[in-house]
Amino acid sequence: MRDPTGFLRDEYMALVKDHLDWKLRVLEGPSAPWCVVDGKRVLMLCSNNYLGFSTHPAIEAAAAKAARKYGAGSGSVRVIAGNMEIHAELEKRLAKFKNAEASLVYQSGYATNVGLIPQLAGKDDLMISDELNHGSIIDGVRLSHAERAVYKHGDVIDLNRVLKEAEKHQPAYRRILIITDGVFSMDGDIAPLDAIARLGAEHGAMVYVDDAHGEGVLGEGGRGVVSHFNLDRKMVQVEMGTFSKAFGVVGGHISGTTDLVNFAENKSRSFLLSGSHPPATVASCIAAIETLENEPQHVRKLWENTKYFRSAINDLGFNTGVSETPIIPIIVGESLTATQLAANLFEQGVFVLPIVYPVVARDKARVRFIMNTGLKTEDLDFAIAAIEKAGKELKII
Repeated sequence: MRDPTGFLRDEYMALVKDHLDWKLRVLEGPSAPWCVVDGKRVLMLCSNNYLGFSTHPAIEAAAAKAARKYGAGSGSVRVIAGNMEIHAELEKRLAKFKNAEASLVYQSGYATNVGLIPQLAGKDDLMISDELNHGSIIDGVRLSHAERAVYKHGDVIDLNRVLKEAEKHQPAYRRILIITDGVFSMDGDIAPLDAIARLGAEHGAMVYVDDAHGEGVLGEGGRGVVSHFNLDRKMVQVEMGTFSKAFGVVGGHISGTTDLVNFAENKSRSFLLSGSHPPATVASCIAAIETLENEPQHVRKLWENTKYFRSAINDLGFNTGVSETPIIPIIVGESLTATQLAANLFEQGVFVLPIVYPVVARDKARVRFIMNTGLKTEDLDFAIAAIEKAGKELKII
């Protein structure tokens, strides 16, 4: 008799053979600069907890207080009985922080993109996407019935070409949506959002930016990539983000006009059909926004660490690509080399992960380092020494 599930093991073992499988390590305690992973004390250099907010005392206290006041969960989706006053408070605070008319919070960044993107453009429309956009954007685009076009990564000349070709389309598209990451999570480079927004305005296209890795990092007081380029809501109509990176909690969100939020709230199935965040999570997000506003030193320290580490790694001769943010990859090419480098560093007490195909191109495998504000100079020096030793042993440098 044929085994209907036999392909599961076969396909997994094929990934193992090509060094493309994910091996989940276990974090035994909080996400902190020094932590215990799989029973070993290591320096954390692969977390998106840029500002260390996941263990900030004020944010932890807000979570505990909300749990006692509101309970462990809401018991429903927001559109039925799970819309607590604390959810509304978070969206009001977020909109103020983002200098927007309104904001809407989703269950995760992924849920935001797959829930909203397919609703913004459909049949008789066109979606234009950067070729290196995050997988959640790609999935959102795939769920749409719109026509699709891709422009070369960060290349506004190529984007302009696509837009000009779109204007020749017959019959004319009803709507055109340009989608880009704000900061690209594998390379650490920043999208030329100012130029993208200008092209969007010239061609009457809506601009959607996923700023998951820009919040808490770029812009005035960490307000993100839209702030970084001094753009307004007429230039960038949809600003998407997440609480799971610099804010140190979890949850996706969008900011823009009231019309955008009303539309998204009623059209996004991922919002409509998912239970609302537990009160402790929501309170943590509010406290994270307030902390970012009141303690600007965290962002300054993040950038100090970033410049120090990148300079040292470049001086050693490693290839960090086009990184210009706290995301700093060491690009090694082969998947096996990336896997070996990460394993070597873990043995030395540095926790990072290999990033391999299909997350990046087959010949662009890397180990990705992410800075955070809690790292001391001696921590960075420890990591730099380990990286130099591993690089020489593996003949990368």
